[in-house]
Amino acid sequence: MTVLKISSAGLLAATLGLTACTDTNALRQPGEKERNGLIAGAIVGAGLAGLSNSSNKGAAVVAGAAAGALLGGAIGNQLDKQEAELRQSLSNNGITIVNTGDRLILSLPNDLTFATDSAAISPAVESDLRQVSQSLVRYPNSTVQVIGHTDSDGDAAYNQTLSEQRASTVADQVQAGGVPYNRLQTYGRGESQPVASNLTAEGKAQNRRVEIVIVPTA
Repeated sequence: MTVLKISSAGLLAATLGLTACTDTNALRQPGEKERNGLIAGAIVGAGLAGLSNSSNKGAAVVAGAAAGALLGGAIGNQLDKQEAELRQSLSNNGITIVNTGDRLILSLPNDLTFATDSAAISPAVESDLRQVSQSLVRYPNSTVQVIGHTDSDGDAAYNQTLSEQRASTVADQVQAGGVPYNRLQTYGRGESQPVASNLTAEGKAQNRRVEIVIVPTA
């Protein structure tokens, strides 16, 4: 019998290759993420089985692939459903949602969420944050990362502090909506992770944001 050998480096490359094949338009197609999650789960499950000490590597790989596919498919299906519900419930078109297949990333523009140089939540997004909290309560099997970002204007140390404060404020709102504290992680990235050029007003506006990243745990 030919034994399938999968190195840890090969497993990583295969998984990254799958992720690299997606684009933001494809990410918005319901069902696409479920299929990607199933395939990625199968790759990971097969790879882990191949690296195990099982005496029958071939059978272990098949079983691992099947178990991984089931888990990956379940996660993808959960994310598809949660994404669809959030899109229907959020009233603010300024809030964007990206489904990567293994997580949801909600991006709240700072210009919509906060006043200039303030970490106080704007009333304009309070109802949407309540909707996000309710969604997280309905889907409890995930961790939630709240990440603050700024543009490059001003002092970098000040921007770092402001990004941390804004992330904490959003996390507090989510927790007040019923999400347990132990599911929440807050980070401030300051100006270090732009998604657009800081040379234009439009780019700076995109960089000023708070992201809520929903990562399934099972």
